[in-house]
Formats: sequence, C-alpha cells, structure tokens
Amino acid sequence: MKIGPKYKIAKRLGANVFDKTQTQKFMLSEARSAKSRRRRFGSKTEYARQLLEKQKVRFTYYVSERQFKNYVKKAMDKGGANPAETLFALLEARLDNTIYRMGLAPTRQAARQMVAHGHIVVNGRRVTVPSFSVSKGDAITIRLGSKGSLLFTILPEKLKEFKSPSWVLFDTEKMEGTVVALPKYEAGTSHFDLAPVLEFYSR
Repeated sequence: MKIGPKYKIAKRLGANVFDKTQTQKFMLSEARSAKSRRRRFGSKTEYARQLLEKQKVRFTYYVSERQFKNYVKKAMDKGGANPAETLFALLEARLDNTIYRMGLAPTRQAARQMVAHGHIVVNGRRVTVPSFSVSKGDAITIRLGSKGSLLFTILPEKLKEFKSPSWVLFDTEKMEGTVVALPKYEAGTSHFDLAPVLEFYSR
C-alpha cells in the first residue's frame, strides 16, 4: 500500500500514526497546528470524527481501504459483546505487526518488507504475506539463510532495552518468538478509538 507524504498525513491524523513522526518537536508543532485549526474551523462533526479515527487505524497498520473493510466485516460478523476488541485482535495478529511488536523491526513498514522478502518463518514454514494472521502458540523464527544479515546480527543488542507487549515473547538466545496470548484491546490505551470506526461502517 502506498502511503504518501507521512509528515503531511501525520499532521492531519496525529503524530502517533507513524514511528518517524513520534518526536517531541513534531508533536509540539502538531499541537500548535491543531489548536489553530480548532479556532478556524470549530469542532468536528460526528462523521468527520469517525472518518478521522478510521484513517488513523488504517495508516497505523498500513492496510488499504479494502483490507480494512474486510477486517471490520469479520469483526462485526463474528458477533460477541465487543467487536472493537475483535477488530483490534485481527489487526494486531497480522504477521508484520507481530514481528514489529516483538522488536524485530523498528517500524511496521520495515516489518512488512521483512516478511515480504522472505526473512520470517512461522511454525517451520516461510511466510511472505504480511497480512498472515498468527495464532496463540505460533513460533516465529528468522529464516536460517537470513540470520547472518546485519538486520538480525544486531538484534540481541537492540532488544536489551525493548519492551514487548505481554502477548508476545522473543528469546534472543534461541532467536525465536512466541505468540503467548491473543492481543487485548482497551479503550483509551491506543492513539485511536475503534468505537467511532465501527459506527462509521454501521451507517
């Protein structure tokens, strides 16, 4: 998926959308711009707020509109008390996001390329599809032929200060990651809100 000018998109959607825009300088600049926009245009309509949240989620996970609609449809069709939690789990369980969460890649975009280039093995099978969905208990390793790459030889040092979410683990000695649980969504802990996103597609 082609993203376009990241700084321009981040100014519209929020600094946390892309890793490269998560700097204090950019956030301060964005806060000033947002304040100016509120004075000029007033408060957003409910539709505009829903659209904004939808775009935040799409660009965060690097998914196309078509892919995202499919994720939303799956979450709604599955039913249950909390479709937002289901949608979050579907997005987080993408292979590119999973290896990003493990700390193997500095950004989701880099993780996407890592998978597409054939560096990642899931349960002994090489997977080259970034949207591949992982499950609890899956073992994620680096392809034997890729372990000598600079991408991975510096991993143990990089991961010393890295803190992964509780649903994934990565053993730097074995160079193997494990999905130990399903991702959990809690409203207010992310830079996006999934409730208005589901409302957008329910219209």
